[in-house]
Amino acid sequence: MPFNSLIFLLFAALFFIVWPIVRHGNHSRWIFIIVASLVFYGWWDWRFIFLLTGCGLVNFYAGLFIQKFQRYKKTILILSIFGNLGTLALFKYLGFFTRNLNALGLDIPIITLALPIGISFYSFQGMSYVIDVYKKVVEPTKNFFHFFAYLSIFPHLIAGPIIRPSQLLPQLAIARKATDPELWEGFKLIVYGFFKKVVVADNLGLLVNVAFMQKETVQSSSYWWAIITFFAIQIYCDFAGYSDIARGLAKLMGYEFPVNFNHPYVSRSLQEFWSRWHMSLSTWFRDYVFFPLLQRKITPLNAHISMGITLLLSGLWHGAGWTFIIWGGLHAAFFSIEQLTRWPKKLKKSGIGRILSTLLVLFLVWIAWVFFRAESLEQAVSILKVMLNPTLTGFYPMIMFTIITAIVLFLAVVSEIAVFLKINEKIKNLKYYWILEIIFVAFALTAVFYLRGKVQTFVYFQF
Repeated sequence: MPFNSLIFLLFAALFFIVWPIVRHGNHSRWIFIIVASLVFYGWWDWRFIFLLTGCGLVNFYAGLFIQKFQRYKKTILILSIFGNLGTLALFKYLGFFTRNLNALGLDIPIITLALPIGISFYSFQGMSYVIDVYKKVVEPTKNFFHFFAYLSIFPHLIAGPIIRPSQLLPQLAIARKATDPELWEGFKLIVYGFFKKVVVADNLGLLVNVAFMQKETVQSSSYWWAIITFFAIQIYCDFAGYSDIARGLAKLMGYEFPVNFNHPYVSRSLQEFWSRWHMSLSTWFRDYVFFPLLQRKITPLNAHISMGITLLLSGLWHGAGWTFIIWGGLHAAFFSIEQLTRWPKKLKKSGIGRILSTLLVLFLVWIAWVFFRAESLEQAVSILKVMLNPTLTGFYPMIMFTIITAIVLFLAVVSEIAVFLKINEKIKNLKYYWILEIIFVAFALTAVFYLRGKVQTFVYFQF
């Protein structure tokens, strides 16, 4: 049930009509969240409800058994992780692995299973629960409804943010009513989220899709730099839009979800970029992959190796394809070069240097985005050859570029420049900022109705 659909608006309206009635009792609150979330999730394919439930049972009982059988807690942890990753590998990576094994000369039947929507997110959320119980960061909940409400709560079920048990389980244990400021903040987040998705991302996505669907690579460097810029804005607004809507819905319920994106394109280093981009996933890999790898042997070389492994796994998490692995590998290489040369620290010493550092980050991120979006390795390499060839400056018309697209692009770029120059912070300190805020929300809401692009699925649904 996509957020950008009429059926979801009806679903959400019904949910929030019933919510004030059931939120007071623990069991009624948890069960209502679970039932609503299963309806929300099962709308795509009801059969995958059993997979979600199975994931919940494995992780719930793993947490209880770790606490009860301390002698075998490491074995239980390993088995639960194997269960989560095994299920993820079966549905998401089986076809990829068999195709690559066959390329080496084997003859294995290729079986490609339908990818359950959101499996990458709720698998990682389940694992974080078991790992945190093992590390005694949290106590395991003894109530399955409490745990399953944490795992399945619908606003973030499909595309995050990935929420730690210490962040959400305590909130779900309390019956609370959202305050008026929280309701307004939630409404704002939902409106801004829809604006990012249906106005910005969907309009730019049309141009991006047309460019990557062409059989022959357009021989124009400027054309591809423009297309990758459009894609960079599209994927940011698409995913950040989903996260904003999820956070807004949670606020209307009285809950607080963590910020998932914080204007990553104003970063002055790759390290800063990853601290601002998909923050719930990047911190998940940091805490559960990078730190455990690093702590085995704390040396500069192992730090680079650990970061490389972490970013390669992050690339693989995003998709079962070599383009995603190379995307992660490029970020690993860029990150190591940054750490070895310390160029961000050197450039930050002057105003021009700070601008140059941001431009360099964008250049490197844009190069990596080519592999992330390309349909194949061959297409990615072909596009990069054109982008990095300054002699291919011929003009190529963008057939679907409209006035609306130009307006959307202008608004997206100006808003990020305002953040970079910290103009937004100065505006928020104005005495009558609340009037401007109402105008901004009204404009965004109007744009959602009149400037929206052709409906497209959220990009991160495929992960």
